[in-house]
Amino acid sequence: MSTAQRDADVPVTRPTTDLLHLRADEVSVVVDLAGGALPRVLHWGADLGDLDASVLADLRFASRPLPIGFPVDGEVAAAVLPEQSAGHLGTPGLTGSRDGRDFSTAFTLVGHRVDRTADGTQRLVVEAADDAAGLALELVLELTAQGLVRQRGTLTNAADDPYALDGLLLTLPVPAAATELLDFTGRWARERSPQRTAFTHGTRLRDNRRGRTGYDTAFVLVAGTPSFGHRSGQVWGVHTAWSGNHRTLAERSHYHAGLLGGGELLSPGEVRLAPGESYTSPWVYGSWGVGLDALAGRFHRWLRARPQHPRTPRPVTLNTWEAVYFQHDLARLTELADAAAAIGAERYVLDDGWFGSRRDDTRGLGDWYVSADVWPDGLHPLVDHVTGLGLQFGLWVEPEMVNPDSDLARAHPDWILRVPSRLPRPARHQQVLDLAHPEAYAHILERLDALLTEYAIGYLKWDHNRDLVDAGHAGVAGVHGQTLAVYRLLDELRARHPGVEIESCSSGGGRVDLEILERTDRIWGSDCIDALERQQIQRWTNLLVPLELIGAHVGSGTAHSTGRRHALSFRAGTALFGHLGIEWDLREADDAQRAELAAWVAAYKDLRGLLHTGTSVHADVADPSHHVHGVVAPDGSDALFAVVATATSDALPTGRLTFPGLDPDARYHVRPQPPGDVVEGLGSHWLSLPWWTPDGVRLTGRVLAEVGLQVPVLFPEHLVLVRATRA
Repeated sequence: MSTAQRDADVPVTRPTTDLLHLRADEVSVVVDLAGGALPRVLHWGADLGDLDASVLADLRFASRPLPIGFPVDGEVAAAVLPEQSAGHLGTPGLTGSRDGRDFSTAFTLVGHRVDRTADGTQRLVVEAADDAAGLALELVLELTAQGLVRQRGTLTNAADDPYALDGLLLTLPVPAAATELLDFTGRWARERSPQRTAFTHGTRLRDNRRGRTGYDTAFVLVAGTPSFGHRSGQVWGVHTAWSGNHRTLAERSHYHAGLLGGGELLSPGEVRLAPGESYTSPWVYGSWGVGLDALAGRFHRWLRARPQHPRTPRPVTLNTWEAVYFQHDLARLTELADAAAAIGAERYVLDDGWFGSRRDDTRGLGDWYVSADVWPDGLHPLVDHVTGLGLQFGLWVEPEMVNPDSDLARAHPDWILRVPSRLPRPARHQQVLDLAHPEAYAHILERLDALLTEYAIGYLKWDHNRDLVDAGHAGVAGVHGQTLAVYRLLDELRARHPGVEIESCSSGGGRVDLEILERTDRIWGSDCIDALERQQIQRWTNLLVPLELIGAHVGSGTAHSTGRRHALSFRAGTALFGHLGIEWDLREADDAQRAELAAWVAAYKDLRGLLHTGTSVHADVADPSHHVHGVVAPDGSDALFAVVATATSDALPTGRLTFPGLDPDARYHVRPQPPGDVVEGLGSHWLSLPWWTPDGVRLTGRVLAEVGLQVPVLFPEHLVLVRATRA
């Protein structure tokens, strides 16, 4: 008798007390807890409406497949932590052993509860155990008020001998209709470059071993329906929120439609649980939407709802790095501060080179004492001058790193993260300080605390300029402990100095994830501030991070990282869509450049209330030479768009482009937005679009989204701004 015939003879029952339906912001998550096994997600995606117990039971019943083709008799449904003992032969959720024993688990449900937190989050907590393996497991699955799903697991060793944990990975299901994948790669100065692949059978595994989030992390791994875009197609995306080694995957086989998952990537022996000890995995976030803008919007709304999210206007920031590099001189730097104040800057950040013997990048890193050679009176003269101008003072630090040519490394060579027999190969002339070493941690905490106590510092630019290689602590792999120590250090400094804001910089945008953003106030998008490169970098960083948390600076006329030259309007118009700053020796700017920059700074101050609270939108433009992106106010009353030409178009004139995200039934006054109203393009000095005037046109949101507007013919690497306010 066949398996299918045997199963057909078994009476069917449909219990409902073990089915949960979580709903929020047009998202449904249906969780099956039947049979005492780990939870299975039957549906994650569009809201299913108010389903009673009988409909939920029939949903589960209708979802049962024909029991044929599975690796074992009967059906196989992957749990949020997939187990081989349940018949799942894809990537296991838990890997580890006791010297080879207890290598495979079969957890059974002990109990569960559902809570609702004050912020509207629905939280499912599942307790499970494998008594034979001596392991206990707690799984937490949350659906936030913004429709984000997030999961994490805590594994406890309940036996009398150690358990070596190799990995704990959590997953969410996606349907067969998701046939395409989007994830990201990158390098220094070109972070978050998108790449699309087909979602076929097998595993797309994105491992990161850099010891930090990485330039080439998957970032957000998205599965979607064919040809999904910013405004169309169902998309499901996951993000592994961890600032150390991690993995993210998409997996599909002939017997399951697809899984997306993530977790920490552990080295052999890195986590060894003694009896009674526990390990908690990183949060793995999931976002669903129709179009990438909807997926991103859930992340943005969740971040903005956090109590620690920055709510004061994001200050215009002058950073000294590309203006002076290591050439610190009080007269030069005070003159730069005067120029910054004159164009409207609100924060002044002194970058690398103020401490110890740090006259270049080969020495002095780790000696966090103000250089008496460069600053005989300490930083007080500069700090007093900057704050006297009404600017906040900020300071660059790189607490996790050390030059071998430093007093710190000479005094404490045992504080370097390494394997016992050798030093790691240097990178940027530096090694990594082992912050899991209690004395090293205490020293760095004391030095940073002393600086923040002595000086009126309102901002730290916290850098991290190398990958972790051969990163050993006490003879075993140390990235896990280092990551947790960095989190503790940031948390402690914020507790001692709650008014200080911190930027996560890591050779540019090498540490951008939701866990580092739990304890920092913005990220540095990239060391590349070439406006053309930044158009892509900021566009895709915005898939996870809202604009107010993305540092975006106006550089000098020639980009230091690429050699390209751009008009100031393109540089400033690109930086406008972020937390705007300036990285330019303004002493060298002429009066016309300073006046134009001041106009852009004034526009940013006028517009930042919209840009930093509204919904980010991106048009799906067929012409690859042009992009349209913008921000729409939460109530739909106001919007700002950028029309960007990155290359020449096949069309002449350019034609109509659409402007998405507005209230379809509202009428809008649409017109050019100064100072981005100046057109630089073919015929621009003697021809202009009929509607390109302050009076503009009045159109409905539906017309703007479906029909669009004729846009100016722009030279490549130029942009214009368009404002739309409810009429």
